[in-house]
Amino acid sequence: MRITSSPWILNETKDKVLMIYHKIYRSWGWCGGHCDGNENCVEVALQEGKEETGLKHLHLLSPEILAIDILPVPPHYKKGKYVTSHVHLNVTYACVAKETETISPKLDENSGVKWIPVDEIAFWVKEEDMKPVYKKLMEKIFLLGH
Repeated sequence: MRITSSPWILNETKDKVLMIYHKIYRSWGWCGGHCDGNENCVEVALQEGKEETGLKHLHLLSPEILAIDILPVPPHYKKGKYVTSHVHLNVTYACVAKETETISPKLDENSGVKWIPVDEIAFWVKEEDMKPVYKKLMEKIFLLGH
């Protein structure tokens, strides 16, 4: 099991989520990465969010953890090497960015970045097991009044 951290990036009006098109999963999804050597999950989430979207400014909506999930990772190739199936223990933080800020993909990991309306997430996401996770995150955002 690997520990990972993800930013759930919302625009200022909280009606869109910034997602990337994952080359490995062939689907639109959230940002995130391994916490290899860094015990500060907030730092990892913010760093990954910036690196994978090109954002310069990304801020926490709250310092509290939004969710912790155990996520299955199917076998895949990454940078030409085979990676066996495994699970991630993922820590998610609610974040906000300006929709007007310039965004760009991190081409070695993703091939696109775009703001997706919250009510269209299920249409764009092809990973069926992630749809309930994303739905839960949006429900928690609204329940917590962020």
